[in-house]
Amino acid sequence: MGEQDRKRNSMNYIHFITNSQLYKDVTESVADAKSFVWIGTADIKDLHVKQGGRVFSFLSVLDSLVKKGVAIRLLHAKEPGANFRKSFDKYPLLWDNIERQLCPRVHFKHIIIDGKLAYTGSANLTGAGLGMKGDNTRNFESGIVTTDKELVSAVMDQFDEVWMGKFCRNCKRRDYCGDPIL
Repeated sequence: MGEQDRKRNSMNYIHFITNSQLYKDVTESVADAKSFVWIGTADIKDLHVKQGGRVFSFLSVLDSLVKKGVAIRLLHAKEPGANFRKSFDKYPLLWDNIERQLCPRVHFKHIIIDGKLAYTGSANLTGAGLGMKGDNTRNFESGIVTTDKELVSAVMDQFDEVWMGKFCRNCKRRDYCGDPIL
């Protein structure tokens, strides 16, 4: 176990990360989920990750998690593009086993793993945001990864409020919402 892993396992780990460190600290952590992964993002594209020296769609990571019984929630602002949909079609297990909701007002970027680790920051679930793009092509992004119980709980609470439709009844953007929760 490396120093970074020991720090992350402490109760109050709070780390500010930027750019390519997001890929390493956030995207790679998803593969370690045991119970659930909640992903909130404004934009979603078919990002790629490295595993065992090979490059895979991030959807393959989610597919592997579903096979292990890990629950996946995906909350995003708009329908993904054609490349994502084409890649999604290669993982039929995800079709019925990933919970997905759209909310045109979602602009936060959160990833919550097992209620124990949370990322919140600027990076969308895209190659240039959280994917494996190179340093000269990725977006300039930043965020916080934490195991601090209060911060993880706060991130989860915001995600869950939107997921459960707390704001739907009085939302002034309902005309843009294809599937209002309430």
